[in-house]
Amino acid sequence: MPKTGAGKIGERFAAEYLRQKGYAIVAMNFRSRFGEIDIIAQNGRYIAFVEVKTRAAESLTHPFAAITPAKRMRIVKTAQYYLQGHPTQRQPRFDAAAVFMRADAPERIEYLENVFWK
Repeated sequence: MPKTGAGKIGERFAAEYLRQKGYAIVAMNFRSRFGEIDIIAQNGRYIAFVEVKTRAAESLTHPFAAITPAKRMRIVKTAQYYLQGHPTQRQPRFDAAAVFMRADAPERIEYLENVFWK
């Protein structure tokens, strides 16, 4: 299902954040039968599989709370599927980006590296 609205804006904001940190965006919204990875980015050392969660700045729950164990499992399986078709010498890593929105515009981002694994 294609994303619209705040989720799409949040993903673009997170991708720009990664570019500013020296990453190249390899893919966005990569899908497999297992699930979807919002952003796949790489630098000289890592290939990062990034889950992006977007919420209103005044939300009562943190966006990272929506990354459940079941969601993590789907992301790991999708990353394994991606790596089968796109071998790399880079170290795989699972990251998460929380994008906080105010008035339909991104206000800030919280980015965590290596937040989960199998």
